[in-house]
Order: sequence, then structure tokens, then C-alpha cells
Amino acid sequence: MRTSTLKAYLCFAVTGLLAFTLACSSKRTDLNQTLRENFQAPSNAPELLAAYQPWFGRPNHINVGYNSQDPVVLQKQVAHAKALGIEGFVVNWYGGNHPFEDHAYAALQQTAAENNFSTAIMYDEDVDDPQAATDTVINDLKYAYDHYIGPQAPTRNAYLRFDGHPMIFIFPKGTFTDWNKVRDAVNQWDETPLLIYKDGNGKYAKDFDGFYAWVNPGKVGWQHNGSNWGEDYLKGFYLKMNNQYPNKIAVGAAWPGFNDTRASWSRNRKMDPRCGKTFDDSLRLFRRYYTPDHPLPFLMIDTWNDYEEGTAIEPGVANCHGNNPEMAEGH
Repeated sequence: MRTSTLKAYLCFAVTGLLAFTLACSSKRTDLNQTLRENFQAPSNAPELLAAYQPWFGRPNHINVGYNSQDPVVLQKQVAHAKALGIEGFVVNWYGGNHPFEDHAYAALQQTAAENNFSTAIMYDEDVDDPQAATDTVINDLKYAYDHYIGPQAPTRNAYLRFDGHPMIFIFPKGTFTDWNKVRDAVNQWDETPLLIYKDGNGKYAKDFDGFYAWVNPGKVGWQHNGSNWGEDYLKGFYLKMNNQYPNKIAVGAAWPGFNDTRASWSRNRKMDPRCGKTFDDSLRLFRRYYTPDHPLPFLMIDTWNDYEEGTAIEPGVANCHGNNPEMAEGH
């Protein structure tokens, strides 16, 4: 699936209205305008985000043909994402003590600020020292606030906000962090952040303002042939958000498939792209659970560029008609 087809997919799946579908399929030159007009309609469409990996160019990751710190690459990526109707990147981030990813994030937020685009951090919870886990999280998030979010941050206007509050996504890695203490700490900031946790957290649910879905096969688990694309998981996520957490922010998800055989941490997990149908089905599924009167605020594509786990949409989506993109075009 080339870029123009991917635009049409996004336009049709998220708007879901016949008139919009016809507009999306009429002329390629009309696609960008249609996406801008219809994706941002608060009554019927979520704000579209994409998860972003900032580590390419490091020796411990595969070579995808570009460096995540290259401003020319970042400019192209932001322009490409905006053309698809994506309004922000949610970026894997480990704190200021991981200089490569931190520098890449800073460069990306600078590019976003220059191009009317948004970024947010997806903080990978530190588990190196369980005894110090809570303090490390508090210190890392304060670093992010000082450098990227707060009033002294030079590119703060590009940071993703909801109802005026900055959004911080949390990717959990362990069970050692005391989120009650983290919540108390971030509540002291001048701008109280919205903490968005993966899937859900029953023990500390009151400390989080919302939950986001992530690539997951569900209770059945990973199948050797990749046939389980995560439908039951997504259904369960949307039902949980509606029934258990109706007052929290829901961030839905869509993905094109999964294949981690290129990753150094591979466990041979796969989801069959099904000739683009996995992306199509996961992108539309939220519409069964949300209506114009009860809209889904955000939907995040997992991912923009995780080539190591086979979830990247940056090069397009495989369609089984001679186009099976693997790396970014033009690099």
C-alpha cells in the first residue's frame, strides 16, 4: 500500500461516512484537504497520533537508512505524517541519561514547533534499580518538564496537550514504581500533566488520567502463523474504557501487523498483516464503541517507524499486490 492508498485508508476508516468516503476516493490532490477537514471534526473523529521510535543510528539497533537525529529526516517525517492526517508523534523516551534518544527527541520537538505539529513523550519506566524506581521516574519526568513541557522549555508550544494539560504516556516495565508518589510530585508542577498508562492499572488507577491501547494479541496469545491480529484485545480495551473508566481519557490504537524477528530481543512473535486488512480492521474497530455523541478523543497508530518489530507504517502498508514495503522510502 503506497502513501496515496494509505491516505485513503485513514480517511475512510476514521471518518466512516459515505460522503467522506466518496471525497477520499475522488482525486489524490483532494486527499490532504479531506483529511484536514474531517479528522479534526471533534464530533466524529479522534485526533490521530503515531508512536515514534527515536533510536535509529545507534549501533545496537538495525540500520533503517537514516539517523533519528538528522533534521532533514525529521522534517520529511513530519511533513509525511501531516500529509496523512497525523497530528502528533508520541515518542519513546528514557530520560535525560539516555543522550542519543533525548537528543533525537529534542530535535524532533524543534521540528514539530516549526511545522505546526505536536510531540509527546512515551516514558519507558526505569527498572534498573528497583529500590530507586520511584525517585528515578520522578526525576526523569521533572527533566522532561523542564526541557520540553514547562514554561522555560523553548519548544513547549509543540508539546501535545489536551484541554490545556500536557500529556505524558507511560510505558510500564516493572511493578516497583509507587505511582501515588509520582502523582503527588507532578501535581506540584505549574502545569499539571495528564498521565496516560498502557492498557490499565487497577492498583494505581486513580493516579492516571487515561489509558492507551498497544499492540497485543489478547488472551489467546501469539499464534505461530500470526493469525491472531488482536481483535479481542481491542474490543476488551474499548469496553473497559467505556464501562470501568468512562471518565478517563481513552487512546485507541491501530497497527499494521507485528513481526519482531529483526529485533535483538526477538521472541518470534507475529501478527499477519493480512494484505493490509489488519491495519484496516484495527483502524475502524473503535467505531463500534464510540459515537458522535460519545467520541474517542485520540487514536494512536502503533507505530510510525518500529522496523524491528514490524509495525512501521512510514514506508506504507503491505497490500499483497507487489508492494511489501520494509524501509522508509528515499533513504
